[in-house]
Amino acid sequence: MTENTDRPLGLDGRDRSTHSRTPDAPTRSTLVITAHAGDFVWRAGGAIALAAARGEQVTIACLTFGERGESAKAWREGKKLDEIKAIRREEAEAAGGRLGAVVRFFDAGDYPLVATAEITDQLVALYRAAQPDAVLTHPVEDPYNGDHPAANRMALEARVLAQAIGYPGHGEIIGAPPVFYFEPHQPEMSGFKPEVLLDITEVWDTKRRAMECLAAQQHLWEYYTELAVRRGVQLKRNAGPNLGLAHKTMAEAYMRPYPQIAKELA
Repeated sequence: MTENTDRPLGLDGRDRSTHSRTPDAPTRSTLVITAHAGDFVWRAGGAIALAAARGEQVTIACLTFGERGESAKAWREGKKLDEIKAIRREEAEAAGGRLGAVVRFFDAGDYPLVATAEITDQLVALYRAAQPDAVLTHPVEDPYNGDHPAANRMALEARVLAQAIGYPGHGEIIGAPPVFYFEPHQPEMSGFKPEVLLDITEVWDTKRRAMECLAAQQHLWEYYTELAVRRGVQLKRNAGPNLGLAHKTMAEAYMRPYPQIAKELA
């Protein structure tokens, strides 16, 4: 049976349309944990915009502003550290607003990003407050940027701890939300496989406008536009001929570190 693409689908392929939920059902929640202020836009902006458009709560945890490793333009212009943090914060807030998400900044310091007990506690608290139905974060490997694997480890550890009733802190424990790894900048070198292809065509313009909020990394605008086109071609190639896809389909790619739970194969 062919899926009806008129219904909004989540990353797991399930129907996320409003009418599929009972009136008293809680709003779905997506939690995105990224190393730097711009990461969530390039890698998961489409997924965020889709979730927000469905009325879901989307919370983005930016562990750092990317002030040292991903703000070369500002450093060359002679900006100081506090100025650069302020610039990156403003850009990320503007991009998050475009996408319909709330951005939380941890200011943990990048290059290197180092896990601490305090950050772990804060992430656990965020998990318990957000009660996410899905978690998006970096994959395990990235030989070009150690902050990204560090953010992955911190995100996964906090997810496990937030499930433990004995772990101290406020809020209700969480279940086991599925985790999706978004695509790194150089996927072939990072062991990344596009296991999930997400159609973001309907929100592509929103993602592009959010990307354009990141003036500090303007050189990436076209790179991630071209990547969305390539992933869209792959999506169509794997979707079959009868899904009514747009002529120019835009997509994002994800990996799943944990098994998908299902009652039918689809």
